[in-house]
Parts: sequence; C-alpha cells; structure tokens
Amino acid sequence: MMGAVTPWKTFRIQVDTAEEEELCVSFQSKYFNLYPLYQDYQEYCVQAESDDLNKRNTGFLSALTIPQELETPIIAYCSSVNYTSFQQLSNAADICLAEAPPVRLSTLWRDLEEVKASGLLTRLSEEELKLQELMFELIGSEVSYLNSLTVAVKHFYASKELKQSLTPMEHHHLFSNICQIMAVSKKFLMDLEGQLEESVLISQVEDIVLQHCPEFHRVYVPYVINMRYQETMVNQLMQQNREVLHLIENIESHTDCQRQNLRSFLVLPFQRITRIKLLLQSILKQTKPDADSKSNLEKAMAAVHEIVTKCDKGVRKMEHIEELVYLDRLLDFGKMKSVPLVVSGRVLLHQGPMRHSCFSSVYLHLFNDLLVISSKKYWFQPAGFTVVDHAVFPSHVKVKHVQTELLGPPPDSFLLHLYKSHTGRPTTMKLAAETRSDTEVWMKLLQCKR
Repeated sequence: MMGAVTPWKTFRIQVDTAEEEELCVSFQSKYFNLYPLYQDYQEYCVQAESDDLNKRNTGFLSALTIPQELETPIIAYCSSVNYTSFQQLSNAADICLAEAPPVRLSTLWRDLEEVKASGLLTRLSEEELKLQELMFELIGSEVSYLNSLTVAVKHFYASKELKQSLTPMEHHHLFSNICQIMAVSKKFLMDLEGQLEESVLISQVEDIVLQHCPEFHRVYVPYVINMRYQETMVNQLMQQNREVLHLIENIESHTDCQRQNLRSFLVLPFQRITRIKLLLQSILKQTKPDADSKSNLEKAMAAVHEIVTKCDKGVRKMEHIEELVYLDRLLDFGKMKSVPLVVSGRVLLHQGPMRHSCFSSVYLHLFNDLLVISSKKYWFQPAGFTVVDHAVFPSHVKVKHVQTELLGPPPDSFLLHLYKSHTGRPTTMKLAAETRSDTEVWMKLLQCKR
C-alpha cells in the first residue's frame, strides 16, 4: 500500500460463511463529506462543477469537467451491448435521481486546501491543471461509489429481517458478491488516497488501476453476469412477496439511503466499472504523447476494457444457455431419438413459422450447429413443438430458391434439402416464408458456411 491514509471507522457485519471477510463499511475519508451517494454524484457533480466555473469566469476546465464521454449516461453503454435488463435498472436509478434533494459538491482538485497551499496552481500550465482534475475525478468518484456500496451492504445486505425472509439462494441472487466488491473498492481507494497523501501533485493513478485490475476482474465479472438473475429476483420479490416488499420499502426510507431505491444500489457496480474505463480514456487524451505514464495508461485502459468485454461475453453466454434450457423444455422429439439442446457453444440463430406443402405449417429453429423442424402442438396439448426432423447444420443442410409459376408453389418459396435427416436418409421439402424479406433472411442464414 502506498503512503498513509486517513483512519477507517469500522464495524463488523455478520455475513454468510461464503462472505466471511472483515468489511470496513463506514469509510471516513478526508473527502467523505464532499461527496454524496454515487447515484446523486453522477448527476450533480457535473452541474456543481459547471456552476463553479461560471463563478470563476474561467474556461480552462470546460473540456475537463464535462468531457463528452462522461456526458453520456452509463445507460448508453447498456444500450450499445443490448443489456435491456440493465437499462431497466438504470432507468430506476434515474427516476430516484429526479426526486433527490439538491447536493452541494466541492470536488475540484484546485479547491483542496493542500493544493492551494502548495503553490501549484500558479506553477502548472492549464493543460497540466486539467490532467490533475481528471485524475482527482477518479479518486473523488470512488469515494462517492464506496459511500453507496457502504449503504447497500449495511442496510440492505446485512438486514437480519430481510435475510430471514429470503432463502439463501434468493439472498445470493439478490446481492451476489457485493461485499467483495465493496472490499475491493475500499482497497483501491486506500491506495489512491495514499498516493495523494504522499504528493498533492497526483501521478501514477494508471499504475494503481493496473495493480487492482486482477481484483476488479475477480469481483465485477461474476457480479455483472449475475445481474440477469438479480433483476428477475427483484421483480419476483416485489410482485409476489408482500413481506419482503414491505421490508425493502422500510430500508429505502432510511435517511442514509437518501431516497434511493434498492435497484439503484444494485446497478452501481456495472455503472462503476464502465465509468472507470471512460475516466481513463479522458486521462489518456489529456496526457502528452511523450509522457512516461502514457504506456501504462494504455495498458490500464486495455485491462479495464477487457473486464467490460468479459462482462458482456458472460452475460451473452448466460442468455444463450437460458434460451437453450427453455427450448429444450418446449421441443418434444416423440419416438425419434432426441437431441440434447443444451450443449456448450450452441447458439440459437433464428426461429420462425413456415408454410409447408405437406403440413399446414412447420416451425424452424436454426442453431449454429443444428436445424430442427417441428410443428406446433394442438391447442389441447401442452404448449410446445413436436419435432418432425432435424439435421446437422450447415454440413447436412442446403437451400435453393424456387421459381414460382401459376398454380405452382406459393410465392417466396425455397427448397430445403437435408443430406442426412434424423432417419439417416436425405429428405427435401418446399417451404414458404410469410414475406419476401423473411425468405431472404432464411436463405442468407441457411446458406451460411460456418
């Protein structure tokens, strides 16, 4: 650890066996009183800095305090990777922010008393001052983030009443490894503040980020992957369990929560790891090309980007597995030899109904390695599909567009040929999509050589 840090005011939290760590959750940083909860910070920090700029009638911080990357809400990133569930969680946080009381922030590096006393403000160039402010933003935002994590763990996670009302599995899905995330945030902030204690001229934040990236990876990736289950659990509890709903509402009404609801706390880790990436990008842009720190800055940014990518891939993998499990329940292979659908690496590419010359209709499920042809079960049967045929894709599947004639096959038809069906023999069928665009989509996918 680098340098001395301000004392920690600690208390022990009773946690599950899997989470038995000494958690210091009431962090009395020397900057603690300057920062609200992270939910408020993300909105009000920019406004407070903008107001301060107007009072000073200076412009050198305009490109710094409101960088374009940070003006965009984290929810924009969620949209870019199709995290619909994360969007809903973030939207819930935005609603709470709209109801939050005004917050007075003093978050600029140049406002610190030790900075004023050092004489650096008159010796550093405007570009160097911008860089200092950006690096201090990394520290200050982590203070705010840890404040919120502390509230989440102390009031929600450690609630005895809430824990008694949930099964161990429900409690795990709801909070995942948030205690570990708080412990990692604490250590990260201690090193950042320790560096600032050693020298008021901030440097080497990239080295500290790099040092902590393995721990970031260890705790953030599983947390973000679990968020799908987390959202489902929250919705179920809110809709089906009146006792738990009442307990959560009581906790949310505590003054420490500052009108923020449970959802806004649960989404914080995902918001934080993406914001660290954006902050590093801004610091790198402000760093001189020949600076000694540039190389490690690039490494740090790449390391955090890899964590975000792993989160993305992990979520997508879980989505694919859940989809396969669901379809495995719907597809009835009857007397034919069944094909296990839940296979590592298998992904559903496309599905939809088709008109067939022999059946009123069929339904195609196209996976990256398998094509399943089925018919919908009758209304008096359990919901699902009865499998008619299946073949290995793409090696045993071929398609050819059919030229339609008067009294011939319906428009937008194509010929589907299975070189080796479930019987081991070839089979051919004429299929018609609902529209020409549907036909083009199916033809393109079925002709793809993977």
